[in-house]
Amino acid sequence: MRDVVVLGSTGSIGVQALEIVAAHPNKFRLVGLSGGRKNPQLLMEQAKKFNVPIVGSMAPAPKTSGVQVIDGDNSSIEIAALPCDIVLNGITGSIGLGPTLSALGVGNKVALANKESLVAGGDLVMKFGADKIIPVDSEHSAIFQALLAGKVSDVKKLILTASGGPFRNRADLSDVTVADALNHPTWSMGEVVTINSATLLNKGLEIIEAHYLFGLDYENIEAVIHPQSVVHSLVEYVDGSTIAQASPPNMKGPIAYALSYPERINKATAAIDWSKSHTWEFSPIDNEKYPAIELAKRCGQVGAGLPAVYNAANEVAVAAFLAGQIKFTAIIDTVESVVQSFGSNTSTTIRDISDVSGIEQSARSKAAELIKEIA
Repeated sequence: MRDVVVLGSTGSIGVQALEIVAAHPNKFRLVGLSGGRKNPQLLMEQAKKFNVPIVGSMAPAPKTSGVQVIDGDNSSIEIAALPCDIVLNGITGSIGLGPTLSALGVGNKVALANKESLVAGGDLVMKFGADKIIPVDSEHSAIFQALLAGKVSDVKKLILTASGGPFRNRADLSDVTVADALNHPTWSMGEVVTINSATLLNKGLEIIEAHYLFGLDYENIEAVIHPQSVVHSLVEYVDGSTIAQASPPNMKGPIAYALSYPERINKATAAIDWSKSHTWEFSPIDNEKYPAIELAKRCGQVGAGLPAVYNAANEVAVAAFLAGQIKFTAIIDTVESVVQSFGSNTSTTIRDISDVSGIEQSARSKAAELIKEIA
C-alpha cells in the first residue's frame, strides 16, 4: 500500500489521479489533498469520498466532519510536507514550485506534473537529486521510460513530440478567438495548458524541463510535430537507434506509472488497437510560425532567472488573451519583449524561492505594462 498526497486534486491531472486511486484501492491510500480557489466544494467531496484526514484549500472550504482543513495561499506547501510515499504535484503554474520544494525538503518523492517547478526553479529542485522526481508529463514520462533501454552516456538526442495544436494547418493566426485556441484536437486539458499548446510555448517549457530532468544540453533536445499524439517522445542513441514510447493520448498512463514506479499497473489505460491500421506523421516545427521553442532554448542557455521570466511573462499574456485583452499572436510577442527587456541581467544565482518570486514579479509587471500599451 502506497500513501499518496495529491496537490491540485480538483484539476485535470488531480481528478484523473483520484480515478486511478479509486480503481486500485489495494495499491494506493490518499493521505492528503489540496486545491486552488475555483472549486473548494469538489475538494471536500473528494476528501469525504476517500476518507482523507487533511486537505489544503486556497479558498474557504465548507466544513466536513472528520476532515481537517488548512486554508490560505500556503496550504499546498503544508500538505506537500505530509509524510507519504509520493506527492503528485498537479498544480498549474509557477505557484507549484513552493509545494515541490516543500515535498522534497522533507524527503518525499514527487510525481511531477507541474513543469513550471523546473522551468522557474530548476536549480533549486535538482539539488535534491533527479532520483527524487518521477515525471508525469506524457513527454517526459516517455523519455523516462525510453531511457531504460540504454545508458544515459549513450544518448545522442531527446525528441519531444508536439501535436501542433489546433492551428497546425492554419497559416493566418491574426484572428484566432479564445474558443478556437481552446479547441485542442487531441487532448482535454485546462485552459492555460491548452493555450500553451496552441502557441507551442508548452513545448518550450517542456524542453527546459527535459534539460533539468535528464541532464542533456539544449542542442541535444528537439521537438517535432506529431498530430496523432500516440508517440509521446523518443530517445536517439549514438548507434543510430531511436526508442519511442507509444500509447493512446490519455494521461492516466503516465500518472499511473509515476505513482506506481517501478511497477506497472495492469490496464492503467487502453492500449493501441493493433487490429486497426494506423498512420503516424512526424514533421519539423516551423520556428517562424512557432517562435516560442527557440526562445525557450535561448532562455535556458542563458539560465539564471531567464526561464522564470519566460514562464511568468507567458502566464500574464495568456490570462490577458483569455480575458479578451490581446490577440492570440500577441502572447508570444509579449513574452519575447519581456525576455529581451531582461536579457542576461537577471540574477546569476537563484539562491532560494524568494529570488525566483522576485524575478517572476518583475517579469509579470513588465508583461502587464506591455499589455496595457497594446490593449
